[in-house]
Amino acid sequence: MSKKSTLFLESHHLQNPFFGFGQFNYHLLKALKEQDVSGLNITLNTANPEKWRNEFGAAYVYKKYRPLSRYPLVRTRKKYDIWHSLNQNTKIEPYHDIPYVLTVHNITYIKNTKNYMEEDVHQRFQKKLSRSSAITYISEYAKKSTHDFFDIPKVPEYVIYNGNPISDITISSNYSPSVAVNEPFLFSIGEFTARKNFKSLIRMLELIPKMHLVIAGKNTTKEAQEIKDLITNKGLSNRIVLPGKISEEDKQWYYQNCEAFVFPSLREGFGLPIIEAMRFGKPVFTSNNTSLPEIGGDIARYWDHYDPKYMAHALLEGLKGIQINKKEYQAKAIKRANSFNWDIAAKQYLEVYNNLLNRSYEY
Repeated sequence: MSKKSTLFLESHHLQNPFFGFGQFNYHLLKALKEQDVSGLNITLNTANPEKWRNEFGAAYVYKKYRPLSRYPLVRTRKKYDIWHSLNQNTKIEPYHDIPYVLTVHNITYIKNTKNYMEEDVHQRFQKKLSRSSAITYISEYAKKSTHDFFDIPKVPEYVIYNGNPISDITISSNYSPSVAVNEPFLFSIGEFTARKNFKSLIRMLELIPKMHLVIAGKNTTKEAQEIKDLITNKGLSNRIVLPGKISEEDKQWYYQNCEAFVFPSLREGFGLPIIEAMRFGKPVFTSNNTSLPEIGGDIARYWDHYDPKYMAHALLEGLKGIQINKKEYQAKAIKRANSFNWDIAAKQYLEVYNNLLNRSYEY
C-alpha cells in the first residue's frame, strides 16, 4: 500500500458554519467527504473536533485549533505535504516552508490606494500570496481585484466558484418561521455592515407603500442601530422586520415566500445569497458592481446606483417584466442556481491538490 499524501486544511472558521468563511469551510468539507480522497490523509483544524468527527466521521483527521497557534513560535511543527489556507485573513500559518494553497474570497476594502500597504492586514495578505504555491479565487472579480493591488507570484491560479448550499428545498408546505410575514414582502440577508448597503432598501421601501421588507442577519452592530433609527425616523416600523440571525428553515421560508430578493451590496467576493434565492426561482435585484454581475448573470436585475426613486422604479418595472414570463424566468433562475455546485467545486480543489503534489514530486 502506497503512503498517503498529507493535507492540512486550515479550517478553524468551522466554528461559525452559517456565516461567511465558516459557511465556505463547512460546505467544501462536506463535499470533499463525498469524493474519492483515498490517496490523501486530510487533517482539519477545528476548535471542536468531536462535533465535526460526529458529522464527518473517519473522512478526516481532527486537530484541535488553539488560538496560540497564530504566533510563529507555537505554529504546528508537523510537516504536511500541502497546507491549504481556506481564507486569506487567518493568522495561522505552517511552521515549515511547504507547498501552500491560498483561497482568496475578497480582498479587504482598500480605503487609501496610495498607502494601503502600510496596514497590517494588507501586509499579512501579501505575505500569504508570496508564499503560495497555488492560488484559488472564488470569482473572477476576486482574482482581478487581487491582481490590481498586490504582487502575485508566478504560480498556478484557479477560479473555483462556490456551490449553492441549498440544493434541495427541505421545508414542508405548512412550515411557519419564528417571525412570519403575512403581507407581500421583499427579502434580504447579511450581517449589518455598511458594505451591505441596507439603508438604501429602507429609503426605497418608503416609495413602495404596499410592500414589506425582511432583512435577516446579525443586527447587533453599530450599523444595525443606525438602520433601526432610520426605520423609526421614516415611520416604517410596521413594514420592516429585522428577525436577526435565523435558522436554515426560516431562511428557506423567506426565500420561498418573498416577492423578490434584494441585495444592494457595495462589495462582494461572490454573493452567495443571490444563487440561494435563484434556487427558489425568485426575482433577484442586486448591485451592478464587484462580483455580483458575474454571479447573477443575465438572470438578475441590476441597480446602477442607489437613488431611492430609481431603485423603486427599477424594482417595480422589473417585477412586471418577470411576471409576463414567470415560469420561463423561474426555470432559468433555478438552472443557474444549480450550476453552482459544491461537488464540482470539491473535485476542482482536489485537482489543485493533485497538480501540486505531482509537481512537488518532480523536484
